[in-house]
Amino acid sequence: MTADSGGTRAWVRMPSGKRLDLLDPHPGDWEDEDLALGLARTYRWGGHSAWPLPLSVAQHSITVMLLRRAASGTPLAAPAELRELLHDAEEGLLGFDCISVLKPFLGDGFRDLNARLDKAVFLRYGLPAWTPDEHAAHKRADRQAAASEAVHVVGWSVDEVLHTLKICVPPLADDPLTAVYGGKAWEPWSPSLACARFLTELNRLKARL
Repeated sequence: MTADSGGTRAWVRMPSGKRLDLLDPHPGDWEDEDLALGLARTYRWGGHSAWPLPLSVAQHSITVMLLRRAASGTPLAAPAELRELLHDAEEGLLGFDCISVLKPFLGDGFRDLNARLDKAVFLRYGLPAWTPDEHAAHKRADRQAAASEAVHVVGWSVDEVLHTLKICVPPLADDPLTAVYGGKAWEPWSPSLACARFLTELNRLKARL
């Protein structure tokens, strides 16, 4: 199925002017700047936050990358670290981070759409497929970031994270981002700052490939 099938528009215009075909996405349908801006303007936790700003997927992605790097017994290769940075890239292209309680109601069509975008991301950036061990390590970092965000950004209690959100990885006390960027621990970045920092990390890792 293509964007013109049946006369129905299925593409979105990127800030660069490129067109991303959501039903048949291709690796060249966006620029890196489009992705960074999309992730910086896409919010986790349904946009809810105890801070003046919500938390972007771009900021979350950098957190997960740093947590995965810290947990690795050996330095991560550039493709593996880039894969961590881009683990939610399809959300920035779609402009939507679905909260977990809604996902069962969106059905197979939404899952297929996300899978197509994810495949296009992997092709564009030459990301290696996850091995079972790598994916397990990634999920632990992702869940630890989520648990920490729930407590420090959104305002859930530690008990609620465990028993309501069902996240068994304990939240962190220290924000891994402050050691790199300074600022207030757990404070969500502005969209412009999140975009710039994500793009810097993306370019840094691409240069190492």
